[in-house]
Amino acid sequence: MGFFTGRVTFLRFAVGGPAPGMFDDEHLDRLREHVAGRQTVAAADGIEGGWSAGKSVLDLEFDLAKNIVNDALHFDLRVDTDRLPGDLLKAYYEADLAALARDNPSGFASAKQKREAKESARDRLEAEAKDGRFKRRKCTPVLWDRHANEVLFGATSTAQADRLSELFERTFGYPLELLTAGRQAERTAGALGLTGVADAPSGFVPGAGDEVAWVPGGGTPDFLGNEYLLWLWFLTDRDSDTLTVGDGSEVTLMPARTLSLECPRGVTGTGTIASDGPTRLPEARRAVQAGKLPRKMGLTVVRHDQQYELTLHAETLGLGSCKMPDLPEDVTAARAKLEERAGQVRELVETLDLLYARFLTVRLSPDWPDELDRVRRWLAPADQRAA
Repeated sequence: MGFFTGRVTFLRFAVGGPAPGMFDDEHLDRLREHVAGRQTVAAADGIEGGWSAGKSVLDLEFDLAKNIVNDALHFDLRVDTDRLPGDLLKAYYEADLAALARDNPSGFASAKQKREAKESARDRLEAEAKDGRFKRRKCTPVLWDRHANEVLFGATSTAQADRLSELFERTFGYPLELLTAGRQAERTAGALGLTGVADAPSGFVPGAGDEVAWVPGGGTPDFLGNEYLLWLWFLTDRDSDTLTVGDGSEVTLMPARTLSLECPRGVTGTGTIASDGPTRLPEARRAVQAGKLPRKMGLTVVRHDQQYELTLHAETLGLGSCKMPDLPEDVTAARAKLEERAGQVRELVETLDLLYARFLTVRLSPDWPDELDRVRRWLAPADQRAA
C-alpha cells in the first residue's frame, strides 16, 4: 500500500492544473484507461509503463474504497521491462553455431555463420519472451494529494520522473513539475514575498568558487539544497537544535545516521559517513572545511510531538526511508489507520516546507551576508576564528 505502510520515500511534483474538487470514479476510469499491461506507454527502449492499483504488481482493480483515502488518490506506476537472460542467449548461440558449422571442412565457423547464429539465437529468445516469462515488473507508489495539489512519487532517484510525468499527463491532462530545491525556493519566495536572489553559491570556505559541479548553470538554483543542509548542520552545532517556524510551532532536529559530502569543484571526490551523530565526527568537519558540501543528510525531526527519522537529499529535497510516527493507540479500525497515516504524510510535508521556508527567510534576505559570515567563522579552524 505504498505510503500507508512502512517507511516513506518520495520526490514531490507540482500538478500543472487546478486541484480536483474531489476524487471520484472519473479519476479511477482514467487510471483504468492506462492500466499496466493493457494500454501502455512504451518508450523507444522497449520499456512499458502503466498504472496498477497498489496491492501488488498484478493488482489492476481500482476502486473508491481502496484508492481514495482522506482526499488523496493513491496508485502505482508499474514499469515492465523485458530482461533477456544472457546465459540463455549464449547457450542458444553456441547450439545454433555448432549446427551451422557442423559440415565445415575447416572445423571452424565462418564470420557469416557467427552472425546468423547470433541473429537466430536472439530471435528464438525474443519469441519465447512474448509470453512474459522474462518480464520484470516494478511498482513505485504514487500519491496525489488534493489539498496541496501535489504528487508524491515513492523514489529518490529521478530516473523514472520523465516516465511518470508523461503518463500522468496522458492520463489526467496535466503536466507535472519536479519540486527541486531551486524550484521550491522560487515558489516559497513568491508566497512569502522574499525579494532576495540566489544567483550563485555562497562560497562557505576560501577558494570554494561560485559553481557547483552537479547543478548546471542557467537552471533553477538547486545548490540551495546543499546550502540548506549545511545551514541546518551549523544551527544544530552552534546555536540550537530547536527552530521556531512560520506558523509559530517549534521544530527540533538532529543530524543522524548518515552524511554524504562532495567537492563542488569535482576535484576531491565524495565521502559518506555513517554514525549516530555524523556531523560531530572530526572527519566530517574536515571535509566541509575543505570545501565539500552536503548532498544527503540523515535527520531526526520532531514537531507537534510527532517524530520522523529521515534522509534528506539536497538538490531534489527528496525524502528517503522516513520512519513515520506510531499511530495513536485509539486508532484501531483498518480504514481509520489509513486516514490517520494520510494525515501524517501531509503533516510531514508541511513540516519540511516550514523548515525550508525558515532557511529561505534568511538566505533570501538582506541579513544573509551576516549569517554567511557566522557560518564561515564556525567553519574556520580554531586558531583562525574571530573572537
